[in-house]
Order: sequence, then C-alpha cells, then structure tokens
Amino acid sequence: MHKRMTIVLAAVLATGWAVGGCSRGGSGNERWATTQNTNVPINWDRVNEAYRTASGPEDLERKVNEIYEGREVISIAVADLDATTQEVTGFFDRNASGAVDEGEKIFTMRRRVTGEGTAEMQTTGHGHYASYHSPMLSIMSGMMLGSMMSNAFRPGYAPQYYGRPYVTSAPRVSEISRARPVRPGAFTNTRPSGSGRSFPGRGSMPRGGARFGVRRGARPAPVRLAG
Repeated sequence: MHKRMTIVLAAVLATGWAVGGCSRGGSGNERWATTQNTNVPINWDRVNEAYRTASGPEDLERKVNEIYEGREVISIAVADLDATTQEVTGFFDRNASGAVDEGEKIFTMRRRVTGEGTAEMQTTGHGHYASYHSPMLSIMSGMMLGSMMSNAFRPGYAPQYYGRPYVTSAPRVSEISRARPVRPGAFTNTRPSGSGRSFPGRGSMPRGGARFGVRRGARPAPVRLAG
C-alpha cells in the first residue's frame, strides 16, 4: 500500500511540474509577442498634410513612414479612378505581392476635383484604424500644395495613374526601412492618452528610473580623514 501511494504521489508531482513549466513559458511568450498593426497610434492630421504637400507617390510614402511609429513599413498604392478622382491606399504588404490584398489596408485617401481650382479630400481608416473618418476637407489652388495634388488644377491635366496604379515596390520598402529612424523594440509598447500623445507602456522604463544624467561610478571615492 505504501509503495502504491508513493508511485501516485510521484506521478502527481511530475505532472504539476510539467504544467507549471509550460504555464511559465507560455505566459512569457504571450507577454512579449509582437504582431503587426496593433495599438500603434497614427497622427492623422500629419498624414493628411503629407498628401497635400507631397511632390509624388515616393515623397508621400516617405512622409507617411516618417509619421508612422510602428516597426512595419506602410506601402502606398495610388490610382486615378477617373479624370477628377484619385485614391491613395496605405497598406501593410505582408505577402510582398505588390498589391493591396484582403486585410492589408490601413487607410484610404480620396481626392476629387470639384471645380476650377477647387477639390475635396477625405481619409478613412481600415482594420485597427476603422474608427477614423476625417471630415470632407476642402482644397484650393491657393493653398500650400505639393505637385501631386496641385497638378490636378492645371489646364490639360491627364491622370497619370489611370488604369496603371503606382504601388510601392519591394526594393523601395527596404530602402524606406533603412532610411527612417529606428523604431521601438519588440518589448516596448505605447499607450495613447486622452490628449492624443503617446506615453511609454508599463515595463518600458529603464531599470533604475531616471538618473538626471548622472551615471553610476561618477561619484568620487570616499577619502579617509587622518585622525
């Protein structure tokens, strides 16, 4: 009987150790897991301004990726739907297909010429950013505009991306990734505040907190005074 209880107790302890080990490993993986397009704030005012002032698609994708604070690169697709309407789509080209595939959209900006020297534009978020819808923004030829938008007001304007959209190429994605500032590491999260600013997430503060510029070891060594 004593031998039987010993065997059962050993089996229970072994099972508990295995479950405890898996639980610790699993929670650690979940805590530090990073995925694309998760709670990274976007300054939409700056994105809209980037479109208004861009000199072309490559300038626009550069500006947008300087604004976006995530680790991924946002690709840009530009298509002229007709003689007056242009649509710009920002997306994560996860499968490197060079096309906007299902579930990859981040935002869509649509510009439409409404008259001589006047136009309107609107930006809509998708996926994680689906709650964002800008008001209809008025554009006039007298505003500070880049050539990407101001060209639409010129006499004899011919849509450049009608039937043949511009899409960020794979080499261009690599170029943008190398050129922009280093993005936050995998262990750093941001949490948006009510004011729209971002603050470091819990656990992102360096150990020891702020030291006001004083480094360890900078203090002078103690001196023994003669008696």
